[in-house]
Amino acid sequence: MRLWPLPLLALLGGPAAADIMVAARTIPAQTLLGPGDVLASEGDMPGAASALEEVVGMESRVALYAGRPIRLADLGPPAIVERNEVIPLIYNAAGLRIETEGRALDRAGVGEIVRIMNTASRSTVTALIGSDGAAYVASLESQ
Repeated sequence: MRLWPLPLLALLGGPAAADIMVAARTIPAQTLLGPGDVLASEGDMPGAASALEEVVGMESRVALYAGRPIRLADLGPPAIVERNEVIPLIYNAAGLRIETEGRALDRAGVGEIVRIMNTASRSTVTALIGSDGAAYVASLESQ
């Protein structure tokens, strides 16, 4: 068994801590985050935001408590579709375009996948929210 000299062990520090973003105050869910809402704090937590740019402009999906690390999973793009909102429901495939109305069953931002109920047939589909606020349904062949 090889023993390390004690002075060498003193040079090996503990794990390096990086900056993580913490809430500056208690932030309710569905709040758009700005620079004044977060602070940089020394620490290390897997999944926590480590830069201001990762947090500013995002929306809190859950309540964020003052002094607690902000997890990236607790943030999302700002919602442009509210729950129960009637929005265009669009299907495009091989030159065929079908458009009808649908009711969003959850809140969602651009690029998020959400369940939409077709108001005419009452069937539920999964769709991607576009920047225009419409829900786009993909065909099974394109997946």
